[in-house]
Amino acid sequence: MRVLLYTGKGGVGKTSLAVATALAAAEHGHRVFLLSTDSAHSVGDALGRSVGPHALEVAPGVVAQEVAALAELDRSWSEIQQWLHGFLRSDTEELVAEELLVFPGLEELVALRAVRVVEALGEFDVCVVDCAPTGSTLRLLRFPDVLRLFMENFFDIKRRAARFVRPIATRLGAGRIVAPDSVFEAVERLYREIEDVRQILLDETRTSARLVVNPARVVVDETRRSFAYLSLYGVATDAVLVNRVLPEAAAGGYFARWAELERRELSEIASSFPVPLFHAPLLPSEPIGATALRALARQLYGERDPAARFAHGRPIRLQKRDARTCLEIDLPSVTRDEIEVTAHGDELLVRVRDAQRLIALPASVAGRPVAAVRLAKGVLSIEFEP
Repeated sequence: MRVLLYTGKGGVGKTSLAVATALAAAEHGHRVFLLSTDSAHSVGDALGRSVGPHALEVAPGVVAQEVAALAELDRSWSEIQQWLHGFLRSDTEELVAEELLVFPGLEELVALRAVRVVEALGEFDVCVVDCAPTGSTLRLLRFPDVLRLFMENFFDIKRRAARFVRPIATRLGAGRIVAPDSVFEAVERLYREIEDVRQILLDETRTSARLVVNPARVVVDETRRSFAYLSLYGVATDAVLVNRVLPEAAAGGYFARWAELERRELSEIASSFPVPLFHAPLLPSEPIGATALRALARQLYGERDPAARFAHGRPIRLQKRDARTCLEIDLPSVTRDEIEVTAHGDELLVRVRDAQRLIALPASVAGRPVAAVRLAKGVLSIEFEP
């Protein structure tokens, strides 16, 4: 199944383009699932009809769903929720305890599981995901690595400790502070599900991110950072969609100065991203409803299949250079002083601005010293000693 992740700075029109893409993909003969993982759902607003937490056919060949995070939590991880509620309730007010159960990133975890569920159905050719704005999307991509580190380094220790401490705590009347086995089983189940989704997201042959940008300096700067962060987390971006471009017919008179500034930003966009660019014009009215969104998709993609893979290649890859192995990461629009690379045994810590990732190294280079770190033409190269 093809997975298309649509994200961008808030207000750039990513939902409209995601829905337009889903409708156009269906016109090309694909069975499409349109999934909203943005906590501020607006897929229904774009379609001009109600779309809720249950899968619903919204157009021929298109099924849509707006993920309800708290309802998904109740269904999937009630063991964790019930234990936390009992643990917190006696020491805090009821309302405070309920608020603490909604820990940061909850929506992102549920969103990851929702993609996995659509994949498991086996009924769809394409899943178009209207993601939250880029900040939340990057938190979503960070969770699999964080959970993996916890499971590999702490989970077994904590579970063994709980089995040892639980009888003592129970005799002392403090059994509620030690999680029961059902909670650990729920965490394990969560980990397996997130790992399944991680494999989907990192498979560049079927999953692509698409960044939506407006030709405005603040938006372009954030989009450049987002492109680099997506690459760092191993998610391939196959296109950048430039939305709300001022038409030539409106570029004179009062808008002449605005049009000149926009042309500079369009030039900056063209030089910033090593993937195909697609342009959608600023429309005289907001595109609402299936008919208007299909027309928008035709202006954006022309006759091309929007589910196609527009760029090839992996954002993180191993290469051989003479006798040395080199890890390459695509990081366009990043400068050398914004990058920090540190080897930690079998893992490599890579920091890019305010994002970081601990990359598990393959056995062929694990433990080897880093010989050189270079950044050239938007590609970070990390060479290991032979």
